[in-house]
Amino acid sequence: MAVSAPLFHLTGIRYAYALDHPVLDDARLCLEAGERLALLGANGSGKTTLLHLMVGLIKPQAGEIHAFGKTRQSEADFWEVRARAGLLFQDPDDQLFCPTVAEDVAFGPLNLGKNRAQVHRIVHDTLAFLGLDGFGQRITHKLSGGEKRLVSLATVLAMEPDVLLLDEPSNALDNESRERLLTILQKLPQSMVLISHDRDFVERLATRRVYLNAGKLSSA
Repeated sequence: MAVSAPLFHLTGIRYAYALDHPVLDDARLCLEAGERLALLGANGSGKTTLLHLMVGLIKPQAGEIHAFGKTRQSEADFWEVRARAGLLFQDPDDQLFCPTVAEDVAFGPLNLGKNRAQVHRIVHDTLAFLGLDGFGQRITHKLSGGEKRLVSLATVLAMEPDVLLLDEPSNALDNESRERLLTILQKLPQSMVLISHDRDFVERLATRRVYLNAGKLSSA
């Protein structure tokens, strides 16, 4: 039986905002199909930077990013990666920029070339799955924090990604919203990389943990 390749395989990754202080230094990460990987570490240790590198928002200063069976280097290389790996930003306001919920959720599928009928179905089905029926014409900036987080997730899921990259998904949520989000994430089939300081959230969602410290990743 053939062994499937990792969804992501990062080797020798270096990235520094200041030349003499790299946040990532020979970092290595492997994400297999079906894994829910918790990426742990102190504030400022480079966790968010690593997620941004994985989808090509920034480029490593050394090392190699292998994603979905191919080495990714150029901007064009990462177009497919961004379609297949959905990044949930730490702050929903960084993700939501359209006037209404439906427009925000439709944005990704439209850019993937879906026709209007397909997009309408995707928006309806995604909002329904997240318990957001009737939210399509809601004004995005008037939503509560928990509602914005779920709509942000809807914009990611609408693109039908293979991998979810979740940056502090439970941050600033009340207990009810947090439990609702956790229940939804537990039901999803996608592989995940999860950044969270919420120990219980990690305990209930992750299947494996790695720790980022001094620019390097190790098993936690």
